[in-house]
Amino acid sequence: MKKSILFGMMLCMTLTVSAQQDKDASAGEQSLFERVVKLEKKQDYFHLLLNLNNSFDVNQGDGDFQNAKFNMRQIRIEAKGNINETFSFRWRQRLNRNNTPAPDGIDNMPASSIDVAGIGVKTGDVFSMCAAYGGIEFDLNPIEIYEYSDMVDYMSNFLTGANFQFQLNPNHQLQLQILDSRSASMEDMYGLGYEQSKVPLLYTLNWNGSFGGVFNTRWSYSIMSQAKGYQSYYLALGNELNLNKFNAFFDVMYMREGIDREGIVSGIVGTNALGGHLNDAQYLSFVLKAQYRFNPKWNVFVQGMLENEGLSKANGPIEKGKYRTAYGYLAGLEFYPLKNSNLHFFLTYVGRNYSYTDRAKAYGNSNYNTNRISLGYIWQLPMF
Repeated sequence: MKKSILFGMMLCMTLTVSAQQDKDASAGEQSLFERVVKLEKKQDYFHLLLNLNNSFDVNQGDGDFQNAKFNMRQIRIEAKGNINETFSFRWRQRLNRNNTPAPDGIDNMPASSIDVAGIGVKTGDVFSMCAAYGGIEFDLNPIEIYEYSDMVDYMSNFLTGANFQFQLNPNHQLQLQILDSRSASMEDMYGLGYEQSKVPLLYTLNWNGSFGGVFNTRWSYSIMSQAKGYQSYYLALGNELNLNKFNAFFDVMYMREGIDREGIVSGIVGTNALGGHLNDAQYLSFVLKAQYRFNPKWNVFVQGMLENEGLSKANGPIEKGKYRTAYGYLAGLEFYPLKNSNLHFFLTYVGRNYSYTDRAKAYGNSNYNTNRISLGYIWQLPMF
């Protein structure tokens, strides 16, 4: 997934990317440093974390065995700390991704490896540092995700910008992001034939709400300037329910793009081979996950995803309408062997089914499905 987090400053622009607010699974866990030297770390200046998701996967496609392999899905190193009540810092980078800045990019940032690189400034209770984007799935630490929805997986969010936070009361906050709308060149992002916008920015307004901790929201609305005369609009409604041992979330996401930045519909029609992306693409996604911690050491979950992908307007001879429906279904069992550790082993099944409409089949597409069984572990390891 092309994923990111934004850390901004009140009056300054930072090196950063767009947006999540994942909580540390290892909060309160003793670090390796403390265990080795047998000394308690009493300051909050510096924390070093290693984020791991590693598994053995058995993959199948359309009923045929494909392969069985070990797969290091996520390996991220993270450093963060609070210098004082005003200044904080955070950096997180994915080690198994390319670290080269995108050619002709406007922010000189790697296109896929940096999650966070910035400093935070807090002035009273008005402005402080936090990431802002909608949806519960997008808000989670990437190592906790077994399979992303297409909507989130294809989003290119490694962007540079600033974030402003307004704490309305202890349970509700508004956040405003202002970001560069792309990190690569116009040609790499959209293909040929588009003129660069003079103000290529993305604006996001986010509401994070909590109703007694039982019901939480991550809602956002975003407007992006893609190119001259072309904008993208994104609405995300993330809703979470917490009832003691039971937790569930339901995300609704809708994107309407002047230029098909996701590239899914363009790939279905095959316009990428012609040098450009389609216009007026739209995506609608629903994600529902429920889990039950029936024992302190055991957790079981199920998840479903439904996504519709198509065009809101015709592109010349290319008809408007739906081109593909994507289904996802997951189930898994997690085992937490240590009392004071977030380390957990998992056994999961992940199924995907892609169903094409007749208008998409006219371009040579056929329905297909994939299946995967994975056995592995997830650990946010506190090193210092």
